[in-house]
Amino acid sequence: MEILAIIGAFVSLAGSLFLLLAAIGIFRMPDTYNRMQTGTKATTLGSLLFFVGIGMANPSWWGKLLALTIFIFITNPLSSHVLARALHFIGKSPLLKGSKDPDVRDDLEAVESLETKEGDLV
Repeated sequence: MEILAIIGAFVSLAGSLFLLLAAIGIFRMPDTYNRMQTGTKATTLGSLLFFVGIGMANPSWWGKLLALTIFIFITNPLSSHVLARALHFIGKSPLLKGSKDPDVRDDLEAVESLETKEGDLV
């Protein structure tokens, strides 16, 4: 086995560990917004590392893996943001009360109430 394939295997393993941590984080986080943030950040980084590791082991796949990576980098955070904003707007999942931070506040609530009054949703 050549050295680049071995390094690629370790990089893919690191990516797999990030994906595992994302799955564990989804169960461990206390509210919906924290779960979405955990899943989005860890899966984006895990996917990147996993694809780089595969690319190192199989250099002929770099073009396909680059296209997949760009797609994931654009769609994963964007879809998570849109879902969180929609969930907040309909009010089905309130922010976690009882955080260690005494200044827990909801800045988006004020913005959304102004947008609703004006009739122009952003």
